[in-house]
Amino acid sequence: MQNQAKFLQLRAQYPLFTYEDYKYEVVDNQINIKFTYKIGDDITFAPKMTLLPGRNVRPFDTESLGGLIFHIGLIELISYWKCTCSPTVHVRGFRLDEEQQQWWKKLYWKGLGEFFHQNGITSNREEFLHFRFDDNALPTSACQCQKVAESNRVIVPIGGGKDSVVTLEHQRKEHEIVPFIINPRGATLECARVAGFPAPEDIVVLRRQIDGKLLELNAAGYLNGHTPFSAMLAFYSTLVSTVTGTREVALSNEASANEPTILGTEINHQYSKSLEFEEDFRHYVSRYLGDCNHYYSYLRPYSELEIARFFAQYPDYFPVFKSCNAGSKTDIWCCNCPKCLFAYIILSPFIDADTMVEIFGEDLLDKPSLQQYFDELTGVAEEKPFECVGTIDEVNRAMEMIAASGRDTYFVRRWKARRPTLS
Repeated sequence: MQNQAKFLQLRAQYPLFTYEDYKYEVVDNQINIKFTYKIGDDITFAPKMTLLPGRNVRPFDTESLGGLIFHIGLIELISYWKCTCSPTVHVRGFRLDEEQQQWWKKLYWKGLGEFFHQNGITSNREEFLHFRFDDNALPTSACQCQKVAESNRVIVPIGGGKDSVVTLEHQRKEHEIVPFIINPRGATLECARVAGFPAPEDIVVLRRQIDGKLLELNAAGYLNGHTPFSAMLAFYSTLVSTVTGTREVALSNEASANEPTILGTEINHQYSKSLEFEEDFRHYVSRYLGDCNHYYSYLRPYSELEIARFFAQYPDYFPVFKSCNAGSKTDIWCCNCPKCLFAYIILSPFIDADTMVEIFGEDLLDKPSLQQYFDELTGVAEEKPFECVGTIDEVNRAMEMIAASGRDTYFVRRWKARRPTLS
């Protein structure tokens, strides 16, 4: 209730959020981007982004980038809008038609499902946000986007975990890979190195900088929470496609991303990794962004167990891959979060116990302090963890395989004691 009152109070105090402007310049193929957002008259944000295509760059029309960057600004603004949840968003420069407005409202609403739930905020899809435009604003069709031709190249975003490794290794058998990393860190760079991309120039890099003012507001008690990062990645992929001349973009989102985090609801931590978003995004690109790329998930047909089995065939990545969000800044497995436990469970049927301990530093199947997360992952608790994890059925099938192998650990015993019926 406290955050619901704060939500209503902030909306009354800050009724208007303005997407004021976007600017970009191209210097030696480096693209520098700046967005300007305002909340009322008092709060201004000016986040900056830099795209470095390296040796992957191909000739592109600088003027055609404007429409793509304007749209990237529409997805970036959600990180700033959510601190006050202003009821009106005034978009300057261009006008969204009715279909576009509904498309963006759906993305914001479903992409913020976890944010509203975790903050205990009640609203509805029709009323939580309205768009406003200048009277003389042009339609987005006035800013033409460059269509990218088919080729044998494919952009593969590298996140540093097992999924993008599998996509990389499978795609490289038939295609020339254009690796793409947002804010490089140890695991992403090391996975790229193992895949054969050791030099900075081999990789398309986006350096994304959050405006420090947002962090100050979060610290001061303004609203904060999860935003749809993968949707942001999707829009940046249109820019990468254009500057590298690469139409295909192969994501690593598996089938389990479609399962809601809270079963029986639309609340899904992985909404922007879901097939629903993917299909919506492809439609938007085709209709409003000049059909500039083909965005799809290579791993969509596969379960988490199948992906784990694929990954186990690439031991060179074992020492370098990381999927832990809590430990991402220091490039470690924290071994105390649901993401670490899920990764441990899903890989254990395919990688021997000693190697698993070597990878993680300890046996997470024998760590009682993780019991709450184990119960969430296996469906005993009411909610799954708000993390990128597999389905409840997949986790239980992995535990069945681990138990059948003869392992005797705390969580194997706990699982066998209640042994769920699998669908």
